[in-house]
Amino acid sequence: MFFASDNWAGAHPAINERLLKESTRFAAAYGTSELDRQIEQRFNEIFEREVSVFFVATGTAANSLALASLAKPGGVVFAHSEAHVIEDECGAPDFFSGMRMSPVEGPLGKMDPKHLKSRIARYPQDAVHHGRATAVTMTQATETGTIYSLDEIDTIAAIAREHGLPLHMDGARFANALVNLDATPAEMTWKRGVDVLSFGGTKNGCWCAEAIVFFDPEMAKELPFIRKRSAQLFSKSRFIAAQFEAYLQDGLWLDLARHANAMADRLRAGLDASNSARQAWPTTSNEVFAVIPVETMKAAYEKGAKFYDWLEPHDMAEPVAEGHMLIRLVTSFATEPQDVDAFLDVIAAG
Repeated sequence: MFFASDNWAGAHPAINERLLKESTRFAAAYGTSELDRQIEQRFNEIFEREVSVFFVATGTAANSLALASLAKPGGVVFAHSEAHVIEDECGAPDFFSGMRMSPVEGPLGKMDPKHLKSRIARYPQDAVHHGRATAVTMTQATETGTIYSLDEIDTIAAIAREHGLPLHMDGARFANALVNLDATPAEMTWKRGVDVLSFGGTKNGCWCAEAIVFFDPEMAKELPFIRKRSAQLFSKSRFIAAQFEAYLQDGLWLDLARHANAMADRLRAGLDASNSARQAWPTTSNEVFAVIPVETMKAAYEKGAKFYDWLEPHDMAEPVAEGHMLIRLVTSFATEPQDVDAFLDVIAAG
């Protein structure tokens, strides 16, 4: 019953096998191998256009370096107040970009368009003392388990374009959002106005594989230098490419995300049928937030369940009652139906 994070899961066997195969051969270093080039071309195919791709090791690196490539002196970046770039990256985006993250409120982890406009208006381009609006970053799927619809992405992108700001997408759980929307990668990104994407593989079955994707290669000219100076240019980068080769082969990445989402659906259905626990708010990705009795939580821990307790959002529709607590449950490609059922049995017993 491992629901603490999809980061807790291991790597998919196909990815392990591809890494093992790669470990027995020689290849050019620093992203110049034939395999690196092949996977860069594979990204062109997936996104239906020529893109510039840069492999890095972590999602924090992907977000931080992507935003650093968009930086301006005195720059301000707008993100949801609960976004990973604000809450969980120890100021790395600020450190590497030299810019500030400005929080934008909105229900269920999504930036409210009116609030976004209001925040941008506070930082006009000639506001030397306050700083200037520079970029917008959105998280897909969000930190609260919700997903921006295609229309919602359109709306955020339109606001960014109106103010001449590039739009970055944190796609740590990109595949989970994509399969839920039944869209193509192109339809969820550049066709909606996204300029730069942090493409995540680690949470969805890879060992250590993230990519920064620029949909206009002209925007990527500084990234090679930024990546090198931030110690993210791996000499054996082909091992990241090898993971992506297996990950993207025959739609494996989409199948893994569908499975994780399906296991979350199973959790959601069980919580909806419970007399003692409930969903804290509706989610559609592989993250589920639940309100359960404290005693039930303790019983689940004792039976080996792993999950995190969670801070109550200020805009939560139904507050957590006394004697209960808010927890986060995350499913992964490795979650089995019996894991979900065992957890729900504990909930039912409570």
